[in-house]
Amino acid sequence: MEAKENTTPTTTTTTTTNQPELFTASDVARFCQVDLKTIHNWADKGEIRHFRTPGRHLRFRRLDVLDFLRKYGYPIPEVLRLGKPKVVAVDDDPQVLASLRKALSKRFELTTFQDPFDALVAVGSIQPDAMIFDVRMPGLDGVKCLERLRSIDTTSHIRCIVYSDAEEMKKNATEAGAYDFIKKGEAAELRDSLERLMGLERE
Repeated sequence: MEAKENTTPTTTTTTTTNQPELFTASDVARFCQVDLKTIHNWADKGEIRHFRTPGRHLRFRRLDVLDFLRKYGYPIPEVLRLGKPKVVAVDDDPQVLASLRKALSKRFELTTFQDPFDALVAVGSIQPDAMIFDVRMPGLDGVKCLERLRSIDTTSHIRCIVYSDAEEMKKNATEAGAYDFIKKGEAAELRDSLERLMGLERE
């Protein structure tokens, strides 16, 4: 079974390399116009999601910075809007994946998989900003998958959007950590949800 549309992202752009994936405490201090001590205090109190390098330096992922700035009403700097965010889409139906590529490839660096297990193995190396999948696929418990992704340090930052006809699973999926639940076939609504999540301007 062919799991991935390409071994490289479905689209290539020069702007992707200009999009910072991580930000320092100094960067965040500049965005918020506060001093470094304030950023360290916020991090220590759990106000802003972060991790530390082996040298104990603070680092912040782009979406975590976006979440923090929105929560407290700070303006979103242009550097957070650059490039194409990375998105992984998983569905056992190749026609669904084809429709997602048509709807999303213009604004997102999209990689698609038909096999959910191949997708989960590849997520570690792709390090996507967001992941789209159905909660009902052969051999996969989507709710448990959401819970597992949230519980592992290396994947807990990935925002998951459920794209499914199984609307009776919406409550369980949301409680398990899904950012959004979009009815399958509503590709434009899915794109809008991703744009909001990524802080992109609507086209």
